Amino acid sequence: MVLAKNIRYLRSQSQMTQSELAEKLGLQRTMISAYEDGRSDPKLSGLSVLCNLFQVSLEELLYHDIEALGRKAIQKKDIKVLTIAVDSQDREKITMVGQKASAGYLNGFADPEYMESLPQFQLPNLSKHTTYRAFELSGDSMLPLVPGTIVIGSYVEQLKDIKSGKTYILVTATEGVVYKRVFNYLEENGKFFLVSDNEQYKPYEIKGEDVLEVWEAKAFISTDFPNPKDKSQPATLDEISQMILELKDEIRRLKP
Repeated sequence: MVLAKNIRYLRSQSQMTQSELAEKLGLQRTMISAYEDGRSDPKLSGLSVLCNLFQVSLEELLYHDIEALGRKAIQKKDIKVLTIAVDSQDREKITMVGQKASAGYLNGFADPEYMESLPQFQLPNLSKHTTYRAFELSGDSMLPLVPGTIVIGSYVEQLKDIKSGKTYILVTATEGVVYKRVFNYLEENGKFFLVSDNEQYKPYEIKGEDVLEVWEAKAFISTDFPNPKDKSQPATLDEISQMILELKDEIRRLKP
């Protein structure tokens, strides 16, 4: 039964004993054992506590095999308050995160003192109602944008608002700061597919819960001018979709 399996899996993932979960539900430990063995089902009030405790929807808890299919939840974390910089006239500045600063950004993006230490600038013709951040690219996975290109992104509050096929800067707990073309599969399995425009790099997936910040690419600054003789072109959306299908087939084959 999916419910019993989900309770056992979520409790284990939270490193919680049956006794600890029983205490939160106001029950005896033996009742948690019965839930996890499928010998008994929680009452509606207990289901509500479980959903809040493990941050899952009721539909996900009852019918979605979380261990086998991954989290289906749209967004694990609440909307956070961004640390921003403003000028003397209270106009918001764009904070620049260089290649060398990327690693420190993972730990310091919520620290006002750290954010103030980063370069800041302003650009015309950008909406005054949106927060922007600039990230310097490393590597050639997103050609024709070359290493050193500065991508300017607008802040995306909710993961569900990520639109498949568009490019985003993702600040992640597992991959660091990456700039990729993103395909949103949160509803299906709680994950994203990240795709490079350079076909030499294979797409890969990342859990939604590992994404700390999202910035939708809006502009870029580069000192490298396009060469009309350069035949290297980014992959089309059709080619990217085919790459994703092939990768998903490969993942299915690898599963026992």
